[in-house]
Amino acid sequence: MTSRAGASVHASAVKVGNRAVLIRGPSGVGKSRLAFELILAGRSGQIPHAVLVGDDRVLLQVYEGQLVVRPARELAGLIEIRGLGIRRCDFAEEAVVGMVVDLSAPDAERLPPPEALLTAAYGVLIPRIPVGPGMHPLPLVVAALTTTDGVVCPRSSADCLKGIGNHMSRTIATE
Repeated sequence: MTSRAGASVHASAVKVGNRAVLIRGPSGVGKSRLAFELILAGRSGQIPHAVLVGDDRVLLQVYEGQLVVRPARELAGLIEIRGLGIRRCDFAEEAVVGMVVDLSAPDAERLPPPEALLTAAYGVLIPRIPVGPGMHPLPLVVAALTTTDGVVCPRSSADCLKGIGNHMSRTIATE
């Protein structure tokens, strides 16, 4: 995809299927835990195959209009498992970000408005899940990965991701 470095950010990322879930939030809020839970969910078949991209610090770069995530070189293949310490695991060299999960998000709501479910990261518009403090994020992420939101794609046929105008709005599950 690309060979250049990128902006280093405090986040974790897991490649699920062909797109990455970028996990953001303050220190200690559970980014590594969610990353590991996604890997386990992929192994159990709840979601498509999932593999770590990076834990704790990742590199982000816009390439051909998409946000690409890569592991920080010194942390590649390492993940923190609370109670066990730092462990080695398989990892992907890079992936296109298909979803952002914001842990401990102050704007998380029971029925979020549509604008809360999108974020612009480095100028790229990406689906977003705001997760409130104290909420367990895995069920929300699995739901977002495996369901559609029931809203018809507002774009014309020529602009839709699949080239047809009558499919559900885009999520990582439908790409």
